[in-house]
Amino acid sequence: MKKQLIWVSYTILLLILTGACAQVDTTKNEQEKAIIALIAEYAQVRETKDTVALKQLLTTEVDQLVSTGEWRRGKKGALEGMMRSSNSNPGGRTLAVEHIRFLNDHTAIADARYEIQNSDGNVRKMWSTFIVISEEGRWKITAIRNMLPKR
Repeated sequence: MKKQLIWVSYTILLLILTGACAQVDTTKNEQEKAIIALIAEYAQVRETKDTVALKQLLTTEVDQLVSTGEWRRGKKGALEGMMRSSNSNPGGRTLAVEHIRFLNDHTAIADARYEIQNSDGNVRKMWSTFIVISEEGRWKITAIRNMLPKR
């Protein structure tokens, strides 16, 4: 009888642990989808130069280091630099997230291939890393690092 009780207890514990792990995986997948959607929305509003929508995607203390070495600090500095860059580098922007690493439940690093299709037909191929945080129930961008790989 004791052996049966022990086995039943182990079985129940195993079922509880399995269910808890499945919940974590589901939540993580949902968070990954939300971060991918955030970065896609960022690319879209950059394309349309919608500063009102862009403001909603960025934290107040956002900073950005671009491939030219320019630092853009704070929401105002980032927005001004982004609009200046979009105007001086017209063309379609594509950001394709390739990897997301969660540092905790509210912070993640997302790495993306970043391509700008220039009006002359050339494609500028870069990498972009986004640091995102969950703020007020929504993922927001708090840092961006753009890199131009060596050829």
